[in-house]
Amino acid sequence: MDELLVVEDLKTHFFTRRGVAKAVDGISFTLRHGESLGLVGESGCGKSMTCLSILRLVPEPAGKIVGGRILLRGENLLEKSGKEMHKIRGGQIAMIPQSPMTALDPVFSIWSQLSETITLHQQLKGKSVWNRAIDSLREVRIPAPEDRLRAYPHELSGGMRQRVIGAMALACEAKLIIADEPTTALDVTIQAQYLTLLREMRSRLGAGLIFITHDLGIVESMCDKVAVMYAGKIVEEAPVEVIFKSPRHPYTQALIESVPKLDRKTDRLKAIDGQPPPLCDVPAGCAFRPRCPMATAQCNKAPSHVQVQEGHWVRCWQCP
Repeated sequence: MDELLVVEDLKTHFFTRRGVAKAVDGISFTLRHGESLGLVGESGCGKSMTCLSILRLVPEPAGKIVGGRILLRGENLLEKSGKEMHKIRGGQIAMIPQSPMTALDPVFSIWSQLSETITLHQQLKGKSVWNRAIDSLREVRIPAPEDRLRAYPHELSGGMRQRVIGAMALACEAKLIIADEPTTALDVTIQAQYLTLLREMRSRLGAGLIFITHDLGIVESMCDKVAVMYAGKIVEEAPVEVIFKSPRHPYTQALIESVPKLDRKTDRLKAIDGQPPPLCDVPAGCAFRPRCPMATAQCNKAPSHVQVQEGHWVRCWQCP
């Protein structure tokens, strides 16, 4: 598989009255065609902002991408004009947001919104647009697609709205799909169906998938590799089976230990003491140091990003 997306030393900062918040602080990763990457970590660790940076949708004027490169098929997205990015979003990169009700415009029908995407990125006209829209809804298993096209977002269930967003990605055959906690508002049955749909979309399009979630169970079933984020940095990255069998960073270990397991009886779930630091006031050295049970004086100095085995990178002094 050749490289689809290469992120190199990406830095996205917010300039506020309280100081500079380093939402994304020098992260790097590579995603190949047909590969899936899970971004995990507590809220506020920089997962969503990483993906908004890839899309060049960082809230302005406070937020700015201040360094790094984002290479999509070898082309640096940070060098693209606003007009060029408008074509790339939806055409080459599709995003499935956490809340489709806020992503879909409530005053326009599903047809108006889906047809606009198809017309802009597929260069189709007339009856061809209608046929492509119908086919897209059928591919995501929406019943009676002709009726659904005439409906408005509020007339559809949460699962249906998520499928409509997926249909937009299918209609334009995007090569990179970013899913930002797409199953949060879905019940367990619909969640399982939607995850199956995402797998089929990825397989059909040969697309790369970045999956943001708090649910490590979903990561284990959906992703090829995992990047664990904390305070704007990737603290551990490895193939998914390695992360779950032999996590090396104390933060990754704590996340996995906090997940209940059917084969392990316990009176109380383990929790990570404290909270992630404010991004305007990240501690010197290792950002996880104040919460880490393994912290030593050496952790007052920022750890290097070291490779512990093939494809397994960790940012921690305590990892041999």
